[in-house]
Amino acid sequence: MRVFLTGATGFIGSHIILELLAGGHQVLGLTRSDAGARQLEAAGVDVHRGDLERPETLASGAAAADAVIHCAFDHDFTAFVENTRKDERNIAAMGEALAGTHKPLLITSGVGIGTPIGGGPATEDVLNPRHANPRIATELAGAALIARRVDVRTIRLPQVHDTTRAGLITPLIAEARRAGAVAYLAEGRTRWSAAHVSDVAKLYVLALEKGEPGARYNASVEEGVTARAIAEAIGRGIGLPVRSIGRDEVEHHFGWMAPFAGLDMSASNAWTCARLGWEPSGPDLLTDLAAMDYSVPAEE
Repeated sequence: MRVFLTGATGFIGSHIILELLAGGHQVLGLTRSDAGARQLEAAGVDVHRGDLERPETLASGAAAADAVIHCAFDHDFTAFVENTRKDERNIAAMGEALAGTHKPLLITSGVGIGTPIGGGPATEDVLNPRHANPRIATELAGAALIARRVDVRTIRLPQVHDTTRAGLITPLIAEARRAGAVAYLAEGRTRWSAAHVSDVAKLYVLALEKGEPGARYNASVEEGVTARAIAEAIGRGIGLPVRSIGRDEVEHHFGWMAPFAGLDMSASNAWTCARLGWEPSGPDLLTDLAAMDYSVPAEE
């Protein structure tokens, strides 16, 4: 297939490219810059110029391909709500370009959207349209297209990691440096699911090749790693003290990440593995955190 890939020059997208090419697919990668175009060309990828601010450029990329993997997202969390609305607009535009075809559109969300109302690990069968996380806009945009018989499949991401980046843990490291300590709330029992970036890339391609219209897939490998274990790993890496804090200290220690401090984002992958035959094999989160080079401040 000829696959239009958004986020092609990014952390996850660059790994998806490797998996797509290894599977014999052609890739049309989205970029807005000359540097991005050179990166894609060096990887053996065709270049499509455009950006997230212009939905029509994503729509034209979708129209020129046999399938779409949409993993681009503006990660400026100071404008998180607006960025989810931007994602909604881009999904709608690509869906419009694919309407009336059988071409699959893979969109990207977060595992937290599948958290049951009563608590517990997120599952693929749960979709609460009133979910408090603004990222619900992504899945509602997908649901609207599914109602129009567009083949939409959703990949829900956990903390995606290697030894250079680790999802929300990357900015957590930056906030710890700013605060002068690594903190976890109360006893640190909340859990975040995680997956190595190579395993996540493989899942996108499996969902493309074997997935079902309307399905949601949890890209979690580890169901949940405790906040305390994560904090202790970071503390060892950057040489800062690790301590428990109360809710009155959350804003000081976590900054803009305060809403995530006590949030449980554990997720099951049992259904996803069974449906797609996904067999993750990458390192676990704590292994990568132990091997991370903390001499260079983590990028946000």
